[in-house]
Amino acid sequence: MNPSSGPVLSGSTAALCFCCILLMPCALGGLGLINAGLGRSRNVAHSLLSTICITASAALTYFFVGFAWQGYLGSQSHVWVVQGKLWSWIGSERFLLRGIDFDTSSYSLSVMFGMFAVGLAAVIPLGAAAERWRLSASCASTALFAGITYPLFAHWAWGGGWLAQVGTNYRLGRGFIDSGGAGSIHSVGGLTALGIAWILGPRHGKYQANGMPVAMPAHNAPFVLLGCILAWVGFLGLDCAGSVLFLGTEANRGTLVVINATLAAASAVLSGVCITRLRFGKADASLCANAWVAGLAASAGGCAVIRPAGAVVIGIVAGLLVMFSVEWLELRFKVDDPGGAISVHGLGGLWGVLGAGLFARSSPMANSQYQWLAQVVGIATLLGFVLPAAYGSNWLLNKVISQRVGLQAERQGLDLDELGTGAYPEFMIHNEEY
Repeated sequence: MNPSSGPVLSGSTAALCFCCILLMPCALGGLGLINAGLGRSRNVAHSLLSTICITASAALTYFFVGFAWQGYLGSQSHVWVVQGKLWSWIGSERFLLRGIDFDTSSYSLSVMFGMFAVGLAAVIPLGAAAERWRLSASCASTALFAGITYPLFAHWAWGGGWLAQVGTNYRLGRGFIDSGGAGSIHSVGGLTALGIAWILGPRHGKYQANGMPVAMPAHNAPFVLLGCILAWVGFLGLDCAGSVLFLGTEANRGTLVVINATLAAASAVLSGVCITRLRFGKADASLCANAWVAGLAASAGGCAVIRPAGAVVIGIVAGLLVMFSVEWLELRFKVDDPGGAISVHGLGGLWGVLGAGLFARSSPMANSQYQWLAQVVGIATLLGFVLPAAYGSNWLLNKVISQRVGLQAERQGLDLDELGTGAYPEFMIHNEEY
């Protein structure tokens, strides 16, 4: 194969992929609105500007080095030989996207896909670090994420790397499968969010002297719910394009991908409504919104290789996990995550990776046994490599650039401190903690 072009897709398949990829920025906008809405009013403009700047930093880093290290299935890579078997560990493409023929090949479309996908994954930690993460530090952290953490795992899962090769080398199903990025986007972003939340610590006033958390309500529920709808549109496009580019799914199976993702999200949000009504007497808008996105994240693992009944089960479990994970992280582990990013994307994505292995057997695309074991290897890699790498790189960065704003800046709000103006100048903004 000519690594600068790759196989040329049929006209209809290329058009489908191109259009689906163009929907992916909707997911970025959706996550931006969700993060802004779940925060307090004095940080809204800063949150949305951070979303744009993080996306820009991720795209530029991916242009310089990210895609070169991610690569694409069948393109050049560095390999290790272990017991006579080849294991690809990092791509060896040219930097600055040199030598690529930007045509209708899957190779070229994967570059376009990756530039949006890395931005989407990089925005996820913003939800966990909201209201206390410096704008400059978030851009620097994103450069490390888009230049090291994301492209390495994306190569292993999507670029023909060693995770994808466990199928041929050890007969573990088809190798690690990740149709729409439950592992490569959601889990990588969610685990990075956990590392950053640990480093930054909780918001000022979040915990009382006895260790009990204080409620800091979301300031704009319409933002959050509108963000859910935009995220739905964007993730449908991401799932369809990822399934075609990285799993070789036929274009006509895009219908199954859309149905599975929608059913998983629907099951997750309704399970969230039921649980919050049982526990609190009323449905909780923010938790149910988190359940909706968690269903989308979980379905991304196997949306192209499972049947609709499996998607419903995956969605129900994702909704249940989010309902309790948000509380456990806040109450028992003292992790302050205003946007629920760790539970929604981290835990939801990990469950989606496992769910793909558990339910893929009902699809004709996954005839071999032990697919679940290949998925477990992927989960172990996420927990054993991605989380330590994300924490370690941001810990070192924090020694060079203080990532957390000062106490006074946090009290008056990041809109005033870092941007010089508030998002709602006509209204009174609370300067004290709830």
